[in-house]
Amino acid sequence: MTTMTETSARFREFKMPDVGEGLTEAEILKWYVQPGDTVTDGQVVCEVETAKAAVELPIPFDGVVHELRFPEGTTVDVGQVIIAVDVVPGGGEAAAEPVAPAVAEPEPAAEPEAPKGRQPVLVGYGVAESSTKRRARKGTEPPAAAAAAIQGELNGHATVAADVPAPATTVVPESRPLAKPPVRKLAKDLGIDLATVTPTGPGGIITREDVHAAAAPVPAPAPASAPVAPTAAPEAVAVPVAAAPVPGARETRTPVKGVRKAIAQAMVGSAFTAPHVTEFVTVDVTRTMKLVAELKEDKDMAGVRVNPLLIIAKALLVAIKRNPEVNAAWDEANQEIVQKHYVNLGIAAATPRGLIVPNIKDAHDKTLPQLAAALGELVSTAREGKTSPAAMAGGTVTITNVGVFGVDTGTPILNPGESAILAVGAIKLQPWVHKGKVKPRQVTTLALSFDHRLVDGELGSRVLADVAAILEQPKRLITWA
Repeated sequence: MTTMTETSARFREFKMPDVGEGLTEAEILKWYVQPGDTVTDGQVVCEVETAKAAVELPIPFDGVVHELRFPEGTTVDVGQVIIAVDVVPGGGEAAAEPVAPAVAEPEPAAEPEAPKGRQPVLVGYGVAESSTKRRARKGTEPPAAAAAAIQGELNGHATVAADVPAPATTVVPESRPLAKPPVRKLAKDLGIDLATVTPTGPGGIITREDVHAAAAPVPAPAPASAPVAPTAAPEAVAVPVAAAPVPGARETRTPVKGVRKAIAQAMVGSAFTAPHVTEFVTVDVTRTMKLVAELKEDKDMAGVRVNPLLIIAKALLVAIKRNPEVNAAWDEANQEIVQKHYVNLGIAAATPRGLIVPNIKDAHDKTLPQLAAALGELVSTAREGKTSPAAMAGGTVTITNVGVFGVDTGTPILNPGESAILAVGAIKLQPWVHKGKVKPRQVTTLALSFDHRLVDGELGSRVLADVAAILEQPKRLITWA
């Protein structure tokens, strides 16, 4: 979808993009700019919340903010203009006074018809033809100018040809690496100089994969900064924002939108599509708790957060390795069972905006320290409300830790598209028969829900029994791995 239009050679408009997976609307959470502010190519101008997550939107051109079309808190359909920018401030037409976001009239002004030939080259950004029809002359455009023209298209706007040809002595700015604004932001976030990246895209364009490839050799074995965040994360958790109660009122109504709306739709769809079966087992995890205490003192685990969830996650991964058929999905359209030969391990996380389930990609390939670091980063990012839609896509199985709320267990509902979800209850000191005597032991209850269309009772029981056996005797992490 194209996200920019030209109201004139001076003003450009930026539309609400589809930030991923065919979403149709988003709520403007916060504006980072106001009318009259100067913006640059790639600068984040607002934060929006979709049904998946909160996402920051960069603007793909330079200029001065002329108008914000919607105030904060407004839900806007994909394709509607949200901001207008004066790209030639102080020049050309008579200067217009900057316009603040409309409140009484949130409907956007009529938009001019998009130029023909516009092609969606990136989610949220489009390629526009020059508004001036002009035949290109052969051999007259210097390489740097050609690069600038290509970059203009990547940014969502083509360079407008001047009515009068520029003199032959015009100084052409030095060309910069060709990349789309989101790719530039990714490189900035990762600390990668685009000039050092080898492009693989068509026409010498740098892609996301190129940036990730450039960053891959650099990571340290155990980042010290990643695990620190989880310890401070609980302080960042805030009470979900709801409508302020009116004194004396007996009811408060809160609009269903954003993440809460997505949760409701996903849970209803899952509960009434996949036939759920839930099995339970109570297990003595005293040895697991001792292992957690030992790992906290292990120098190889220095700098990462070690907790029972880490061992439970590793136990589930080993159980899946022993019973790979459980790691599958039901394809209703093609009437097929899709076997997954990788595990993207989802971790249900309660956030100020509601429940989300980001996942650890290729968790099955990670060592224990790597898994600990990934868990810490996932949890801290989720609590800060910065989880991206991509981080929540492609999960295969999920763990939900209801024990942190003091709950013994529950009957978890499958995350859509997955075949199993493991609920972990509170770990409590309870009387337990151990070696023929009743002793106080650390005990918890596990619950495994699975899709009975593709997971039979025997398979589900084996997976749950394997997880329980590992938590009872953690040495099985070695003997069964």
